[in-house]
Amino acid sequence: MSAEAADRVAAVAGSRPGSPLQVSWFEFLLDGGLLETHLQKAGPDPAPVQLIVQFLEQASKPSVNEQNQVQPPADNRRNRTLKLLALKVAAHMKWDLDSLERGLTIPVVNMLLNELLCVSKVPAGVKHVELDLSTLPPTTAMAVIIYNRWAIRTIVLSSFPEKQNKPGPHQMNMLSVVQQEKELTENILAVLKEQAADSVSVLDAALRLKKDFYVHTLRTLDLLGSDAAAANGETESSTAGLRIGADELHCQVHYDLGAIFFQRGCTDQPAYQKARDHFRMTKELLKKLDQAVHVHLDEKRLAGYWNACKALTGDRDPADTHTTRYDRINSLIRNQDYQAVVEAFIRDNAARSLPTHFRRSVLRELLYRVQQGESGLDAVCRQLCVCNAVRDVLDGEVLSVRFQQLLLKPGKRTVDFMLEVSSRSLDRDRPTARRNTAAFLRTLCENLEDRVLVLTVTSHPLFLELLRDDDRKVLMEQTRKKGGVNLSAKPLPSFYDIPASASVNVGQLEQQLIRALDPRRIRQILIELHGLAERPFWRVNGKWEVPPDYVGAVLAIKDGLTRDLVYILTAKALHCISIKDFGPARQLFAACLELVTEFSPKLRQVMLNETLLLDVRAHEAAGSRERPPPDLVSRVRGYLEMRIHDVPLRQVIGEECVAFMLNWRENDYLTLQVPPSLVMNNPYIKLGQLLASTCKELPGPKESRRTAKELWEVVVQICSVSVQHKRSSDGRLGLIKQRESSLGILQRSKFITFIKKLREPLVLTTLISLFVRLHSIVRDDIVNEVTAEHLSIWPSSLPNIQAVDVEAVAVTVKELVSYALTLNPNNQAWLVTQADIYFVTNQYSAALSFYLQAGAVCSDFFTKAVPPDVYTDQVLKRMIKCCSMMNCHTQVAVLCQFLREVDYMTAFKALQEQNSHDAMDSFYDYIWDVTILEYLTHIHHKRGETEKRQIAVKAIGQTELNSSNPEEVLQLAAQKRKKRFLQAMAKLYF
Repeated sequence: MSAEAADRVAAVAGSRPGSPLQVSWFEFLLDGGLLETHLQKAGPDPAPVQLIVQFLEQASKPSVNEQNQVQPPADNRRNRTLKLLALKVAAHMKWDLDSLERGLTIPVVNMLLNELLCVSKVPAGVKHVELDLSTLPPTTAMAVIIYNRWAIRTIVLSSFPEKQNKPGPHQMNMLSVVQQEKELTENILAVLKEQAADSVSVLDAALRLKKDFYVHTLRTLDLLGSDAAAANGETESSTAGLRIGADELHCQVHYDLGAIFFQRGCTDQPAYQKARDHFRMTKELLKKLDQAVHVHLDEKRLAGYWNACKALTGDRDPADTHTTRYDRINSLIRNQDYQAVVEAFIRDNAARSLPTHFRRSVLRELLYRVQQGESGLDAVCRQLCVCNAVRDVLDGEVLSVRFQQLLLKPGKRTVDFMLEVSSRSLDRDRPTARRNTAAFLRTLCENLEDRVLVLTVTSHPLFLELLRDDDRKVLMEQTRKKGGVNLSAKPLPSFYDIPASASVNVGQLEQQLIRALDPRRIRQILIELHGLAERPFWRVNGKWEVPPDYVGAVLAIKDGLTRDLVYILTAKALHCISIKDFGPARQLFAACLELVTEFSPKLRQVMLNETLLLDVRAHEAAGSRERPPPDLVSRVRGYLEMRIHDVPLRQVIGEECVAFMLNWRENDYLTLQVPPSLVMNNPYIKLGQLLASTCKELPGPKESRRTAKELWEVVVQICSVSVQHKRSSDGRLGLIKQRESSLGILQRSKFITFIKKLREPLVLTTLISLFVRLHSIVRDDIVNEVTAEHLSIWPSSLPNIQAVDVEAVAVTVKELVSYALTLNPNNQAWLVTQADIYFVTNQYSAALSFYLQAGAVCSDFFTKAVPPDVYTDQVLKRMIKCCSMMNCHTQVAVLCQFLREVDYMTAFKALQEQNSHDAMDSFYDYIWDVTILEYLTHIHHKRGETEKRQIAVKAIGQTELNSSNPEEVLQLAAQKRKKRFLQAMAKLYF
């Protein structure tokens, strides 16, 4: 043991004499045999998955050089050993993906399995789908299979909902780390989903292999770390490693493929057929295997998958009796033969073959169809409820809540049906069933208040068979005493007077109220609820939210039922709008408008306003390029000009209306017809008027500077911070900055929200231009300025530059350009601006990508020449610098030819660099300048690089580059090489 480890052991032993010692990760580096000993313990501490995390975390730590610069993890013996230790732990776990997925995060498993691919000598740079598994060494093929199994399993698992842990106070400093891990996980998932088809193909190929498979063990991994393995090739032999039978692996692969196809089934119906076939093979192989040592799957989940596939595909398996029964019921439901379903349930009460949970799920499905408006199912649901209740009685189970509700006011037909089902279902040879049925009939009579119905039960042959005459007389006497009360005259029970079954009824109705979307159904449920309990039912669901502007007016309604109805209809309609389900929202608002028109002009106007917002959002969400109907434009104008003082108004409606007018170029209205009082009182109208005025002048011969200056001043104030001085304890003045100034007409966050509702290109171009100019002024960096259109209309300086929040401006310009590109990713001016933003923030790869996209969209992907006003000398020089900063020096030399005056100095300097990260000589075909090619020939000859010199000489020798050619031929040769080079660059950076 090292001295450091000994000191640590002594310190721990002195402070906690009875506590077990945890082995540190570095001790496994010092003692080669410690890992195997540790893993063989009953409860090793740290656990295997914790060891994997520790080993990989230490192996991937970045290093810091002498200049204090962060460097990638070094490829040294220590880090290689740590990675090998992590693989050994996974080998000890027999590469059980279930255990690895439970104990490790996606980035850690990804790192582990990529290391497995590396040590297994999987060819680098080759797609797995292009590998022939049958020709690979067994452990190499198995590494490829394990990785691709994990890939599709991870895609499936990521589709399941996952509860996020809320960070406590002690975890707040970890939020940035958690966010980084979340982003890394999302990036890995994106790659896995992109390669999902390849992973499926790899696993399909594995199923075609009929030989046994071998996977790395601790021994084979030990050999990989030694020189002996390299000498005798033992790790690549056909029997090296842990043997896994072909049937075992195929069983696991079929299960994983079935899961991915089942997940795809919701968007691709035929995928369910493939999933069913894979799950069938899984079941067959499981039966075939005596001992499935290396098969790790959840058989209950497999059964669930299997039953779901059978129901979804409508196929039947004669060998599976349970599935056949399920299929029969599902088939009857699909054919809407509901009476046959009822008959099947009655027969099953005697046969007892269908599980109770399945019977209840059938009833729930039909009840859901009733709620969705399907007619004619109410009676069927009552009958199925009775069938299930009789089954519960026979099994001695507690009767369901729904059946107890049915007993509150049963009709003659319902009672007759209960007796018929009970009689047909009873197994008279079972004493327990006879006792349970007799108790049920007695309870039924005690709950019935109608003497006629009691007489119907007590005179039925089943009652006479199971109960004595004395019981019949007692029940009839109880009914006679209850019959003295006029039940029809009883008032509705209050909240405290209702019986227990009625309180359950309230809960059921509240659940229906939460789910209902039909206004008439909502009203009916509320009437029933108010008949059972007097309390505010608008509080039933905490997610029902009515805007604070309206709450006072709604809750001021005196009638409780009306108040609940208005509140709930409004809340449900607003929720539907938020999820862009505009049809139900329109019905809900229409019902609410009809209701409030009778008693409240104020709320009537509120509903009209919300309906206007609904229509505006519905038109915008449709994405139609056709102008909105004149009626909608007229209603928007009417809202902007509305002067009803006591009507509560939501600012978001004014915001949406102004954005709507800007998006549909109603600039004349905004600049000339809006009343001045509205401009003064509504910041969105003020902002809309300034934007409309500025845009109106932009296409003309003279650009308006006066209106642009007003817009400039408004935006500068929005992006300003208020500054105040405070005297410190020693008497000196300190400076305190507040993040938001109160002088702006809007908060910056609300301003950004408003901007993201705009879609008109000219309006967005104007705003981008303004923020780019403001960004350039506050950054004060003449060399690295961002470019945009119409910059000349804005002021070139700021009187109080210290008051502007530089960070807010930088964030806003990035958000604005990114948003604009989501609307039109082919706007070359916006693409160049985005590229400039990345360039000035030293993100050279992203900058080059957007410069290339800007050229591609205006040249049909470089099949035509890029216009010179797009690829100006400034843009080309920035592209050159991007390539240079990424050490792609050959690309620098090629781009130097694109300038109006070829920059030989930069090109020659770039070609002198020997540490180039691009393809070097493969780019020589794109060079048309003979001087650069001659220089290439010279430096390769000087370095003794014969092959590269030959490539340069071959490029010079092309006849179309002969200096004696006409100028047109030389230009044509240059253009051809430009296009091919830019297309090659696009493939690299897009």
